Parts: sequence; C-alpha cells; structure tokens
Amino acid sequence: MGTNMSYPKTEKLSEDGENDLLRYGLSSMQGWRTTMEDAHAAHLNLAPSTSFFGVYDGHGGNVVAKFCAKYLHQQVLKSEEYIAGDVAASLQKAFFRMDEMMRGQRGWRELAVLGDKINRSNGKMEGLIWSPRSGDGNDQGDEDWAFEEGPHSDYAGPTSGSTACVALIRNNQLFVSNAGDSRCVISMNGQAYNLSRDHKPDLEIEKERIIKAGGFIHAGRINGSLNLARAIGDMEFKQNKFLSAEKQIVTANPDTNTVDLCDEHEFMVLACDGIWDCLSSQQLVDFVHQELLLGTKLSVVCERVLDRCLAPSITIGAGCDNMTMVLVQFKVTSQCSAPAEEDQSSSNEQN
Repeated sequence: MGTNMSYPKTEKLSEDGENDLLRYGLSSMQGWRTTMEDAHAAHLNLAPSTSFFGVYDGHGGNVVAKFCAKYLHQQVLKSEEYIAGDVAASLQKAFFRMDEMMRGQRGWRELAVLGDKINRSNGKMEGLIWSPRSGDGNDQGDEDWAFEEGPHSDYAGPTSGSTACVALIRNNQLFVSNAGDSRCVISMNGQAYNLSRDHKPDLEIEKERIIKAGGFIHAGRINGSLNLARAIGDMEFKQNKFLSAEKQIVTANPDTNTVDLCDEHEFMVLACDGIWDCLSSQQLVDFVHQELLLGTKLSVVCERVLDRCLAPSITIGAGCDNMTMVLVQFKVTSQCSAPAEEDQSSSNEQN
C-alpha cells in the first residue's frame, strides 16, 4: 500500500542500547514511500529483568502504528494476567486493548494528539511523517482511559491499521506475539527459525475465518482491499456485532510463541515486510552473521540491511516499501533445544 516518490528518502533513524541481558540496535527508513507509516518501540528496562521491542507497520496512514508504539507495551504491564505471571495472555489482551482504546471520544482525541490531521471533507485521519524515539521505562500516561463525552463519542475507531510484531524478554524467556505480516526470526547456531507467521488472507485458517465472518478474498486481498488477515485498527472489517473480536473479518488476535533462551540463541530480528519482501529469513540471518563477525555496531548492521533491500528504482517492486528492523543480541548461559518454528511455507522462500 502507499504511493511512491520519484526518489527515495534514505535518511535513517537509528539507535543502540544495552543492559545485562541483551544489546540491541535498530534502524528505520522511509525509502520510496511518500510518507513513513512504520513505528517501533524499544524499551530495555520496561520492568525488572524485562525488555520489550516492537515493530508496527501502518497502512492507510501511520496513526495506528504510532498509537501502538506509544501504548501497547504499557497495556501489557497493566493487565491482571501479567501481574499473575501469564505473559502470553497479557500480550494477547494488549493487542485487543489497542482497538478498544482507539474508539470513542478519548480514542479520537488521542489519535489526533499523536499528530495526524483530520480531513474535514471525509473525517478520516491523514498521516504525517513521525519518527518515534524509544527509551527506557514505562510511561504510565494513559491513566485509566476514562470514558469521555464529546462530539466523537460514537467514533468507531480508525479505518487505517497496523501490523504488530512484538517481543518481550523476561529473564531468559522470550515471548513473541504477532498480528500481520511483520516477522520475528531468531538465529540458533546460524539457523533461522521463524517465531511468527505472516498472516496473509490466503492462509487456510485465515480464509476460513474471513468467509465465515462475511468477507471474501479477491486477488489475495480481503474484500479486494486489505492484503493482511490480522491487524490492529481497520475497524471497517470489525463491525459484526454478533461475533467476538477473534472471529471478525480482520482480527487483532496475535499468535504467541515462547522460547527459553540459551547459549545457542545468538540474536533475533524484528522487521516489517519491507525487509522480508527482499530477503528470506535465512538470508537475513546469514547477512547479520557476516556483519557481526566484522564487529559491526548493531544499528549499522540494520542500516546496511535497509540499504541492501532498497530498490534502485520504483519499477523493481520489492524494496520500495518503508523499512524498519530491530536486531537484538542475547547474553545467556544455559543449554536448550531448538525452538518450535512457525510455518512460513508461503512467505519464507528464497528471493
């Protein structure tokens, strides 16, 4: 989705960080697109012995990606499930909570505060370029998200949307939750393992839900429009009041994978589909390995991946999207076995 410029915008937003458990680097680049619709989150010390990373790839505007980057990690910590020790359930709840929070007067106001304009002719959000800056800690600035009266109290939520691929690391456990076609890959002794599944409409489990909810698939797109089966936002596909949030045409329901980290786990990558359109999971792991052997700074590794994936012209196709990549290196000292890999048969072939 999105339109292209006549030349790419190759300036990058990059950063690095490190604590006792891990080190990370990240980079994002607008590329050929006329706007930057990606956002990300990197919180080394979200809670004691807990780090959080997320990649959010917006479509139809950048406001939902920005909203998730600001609030999703906060909601993970706030849930009763997290306090009780059920991290996977708290992650799932946080994904659904994003849709709930973006509705009504408070949701409308928060989306507007993030810097997006309202087109007065159609009432829709118009995306502005925004470069999120991550940091440590948990900014609890959303209070209890109280109901607000106002002219937009019946606001159903944004018609634009975003993928969400997030990783929470607590002590030596890694939790990965994903909705959409951004992807998390972990390297174990140089072998790439997918820790998320690309949620495309043609996948059998997605197709079944879409059709049961009253939607259809045309040319690989839901109702001929959206090429994702799961996403946060996209409220026009979540209007069936007789179905639960999990069973809507498009759902924010994430797949979650859990890995016990050990010595064999070297690093993981979170990246939007602008990267995976150009490199397979194994190709990216191989590239990162080569760079790490040279002692390359992690954010520079990410920058080199973005440059490698950038198309030389808009006629190429792949390599014209916004690109965001987060690279996390682990510091662990235990033994383990190979992680369970998500099936990626339709999207993990060599390019």
